[in-house]
Amino acid sequence: MLFGADDNLDKCVDKILDKLGSVSRVQPMRDYEESHPWITFKATDVNNLPPRTWMLLGEARAICEQISSTPLLPTVAQDLNEVALIKGAQATTAIEGNTLNEDQVAGIYRGTYTAPPSRAYQQREVCNVLDALTDIDQSTARGTLGPVTADLICGYNRGVLDGIEHTADVRPGEFRHHSVMVGNYRGAPAQDCRYLTKQLAAWLESDIFSSNDPETDFALTVAQAVYAHLYIAWIHPFGDGNGRTARLLEFMLLARSGQVPLLAAHLLSNHYNLTRDRYYRELEGASQSGSTGSFVSYAAQGLVDGLREQINVVRVQQLAVSWTNYVNETMDRFPTSKASDRQRSLVLAMPSSTAVPQDGLIRLTPDLASLYALTGPRTLSRDLNRLLAAGLILREGRKWKANTDVMFTFMPPAAPS
Repeated sequence: MLFGADDNLDKCVDKILDKLGSVSRVQPMRDYEESHPWITFKATDVNNLPPRTWMLLGEARAICEQISSTPLLPTVAQDLNEVALIKGAQATTAIEGNTLNEDQVAGIYRGTYTAPPSRAYQQREVCNVLDALTDIDQSTARGTLGPVTADLICGYNRGVLDGIEHTADVRPGEFRHHSVMVGNYRGAPAQDCRYLTKQLAAWLESDIFSSNDPETDFALTVAQAVYAHLYIAWIHPFGDGNGRTARLLEFMLLARSGQVPLLAAHLLSNHYNLTRDRYYRELEGASQSGSTGSFVSYAAQGLVDGLREQINVVRVQQLAVSWTNYVNETMDRFPTSKASDRQRSLVLAMPSSTAVPQDGLIRLTPDLASLYALTGPRTLSRDLNRLLAAGLILREGRKWKANTDVMFTFMPPAAPS
């Protein structure tokens, strides 16, 4: 044979053109143009997104900026990022049928869980995705994420399939040489997979997805990531692992942008997993209609839903830090004593959302129980009165709760019911 198993005429011609420099040639019509006419490498549908989708993208940008600019203790930020990483890995493997739950994935990540032998392959799938996501995380932090290339995409596929059993016609990280069906969908012709993946990489790195306007740039970044996912699913360039590869590429583009916090870059995988039935319908509908607008709108809604939940978690964490600081500042005004230390522990243990009966307060934590076991029967009442006078707690009948409302200085009082 004139060409090797992994080569073709197009690849050889590309090498010759690279040697010769800028030489024009007429491109023959490729098979995919007839079988998959929706693969156009055009982003014109973005201009026709409905107003609601643009509003969602605007909200997503605002929340991302708020999350990025919210100061948190390093340990708290690390915990939030870790939870997001675990959720992202669990989601992207669950879509493919992996049944390890979030707690088990967390155990794998922390080294505290080992799957039984019958599910060892599922653990390997999770480990591969965790490794890939962690590598992207670390490269993002170092600022070393490079451009999207066909080799990068192949590398992601090689990583997610590493050490996993597969059929003989699957070669991790190599373009397939056979036809594939996913449900009712047939992937692009095998002979075009290399070409299409190279075209996709070049398209994603083109100036189509950038502008001089920050607000527009954010929307284009989300569109770029979603298009990357969608096109990998359409092309299906590999024998296996295409979905995981698509979601890794999507995550990488969001993380690399600098506009989406790392903990938020995992949200689309979570969304696709939580709405798996609609996810597959949207993929099928996009290929049948040749329009990407519905899929982008579907992804935007999921991104915002996830961001709303995340900003609430961030607010709770920030409130906890701010409340602790406020309590410490207030208690520092009193003389240092065992009583003031005990009162500090009491108010910090009290919830703000639910009032607790007085006789249940000392059981909020083991430390409180130990502290009050050494005191007289009226000590708790005296402590509560002192904290009430300091404005740190609120009384509701015979129940008590922390007065975190004092932290919301600029909120107007609630209207009477």
